[in-house]
Amino acid sequence: MNNPLPVQHYVPEQTIQSYLDALLQDAAMELALAEQAPQPVAGPEPIAPGPAIAAVPEPVKAQPLIEQPEPVAPAAAATPAWREAPFEALLFDVGGLTLAVPLISLGSIHSLDGPITPLFGQPDWFLGLLPTQAGNLKVLDTARWIMPERYAPELRDALRFVISVQGHEWGMAVHGVSQSIHLDPAQVKWRSGQGKRPWLAGTVIDQMCALVDVEALAELITAGKQADARLG
Repeated sequence: MNNPLPVQHYVPEQTIQSYLDALLQDAAMELALAEQAPQPVAGPEPIAPGPAIAAVPEPVKAQPLIEQPEPVAPAAAATPAWREAPFEALLFDVGGLTLAVPLISLGSIHSLDGPITPLFGQPDWFLGLLPTQAGNLKVLDTARWIMPERYAPELRDALRFVISVQGHEWGMAVHGVSQSIHLDPAQVKWRSGQGKRPWLAGTVIDQMCALVDVEALAELITAGKQADARLG
């Protein structure tokens, strides 16, 4: 990747702003729908019973005793521990859009000084292998997952860093790394459901950025691999 051009050359500022606005609107609409969920309506008052009438008991036939299993309640999705207390997050740029990722979910930042080794027969969102001291790192084209409707092939030429993810063998290719910030859960407008962007944990209004749920993104990537395997 020689002499990469600024990514803003491909993605105008107003385009990025409109996309971020859409993210904020999605999160706000889901939160409003959750708050407007109908409350249970109380049933009619019970009718006072009349005088008891003695019933003639009928003979009871002996039935075999069969114990019915108790219904098992579905397990609730566990809330990641980092959402419950103040946490550090790394800000980085993907196609001109600022994203935040909890530092606890990240590993190392690798500079793209050399080429990424491509592999044939892989999906479009898989860029190839990046040699590191810890071994080859599978590189994800983050922009294809985060903003597919605004993706342009030229964005690949401006990638500068790969951020590895804790517990996974892949890393996210990004266009720039900004800074680490301290966030309180109250600063985040959390999503009430997955919606059409499962990777979006919420939005940080003060920083005007989207907060990425790395585990949700990992599930999408795994599902994408399985789909590609079926298509192959």
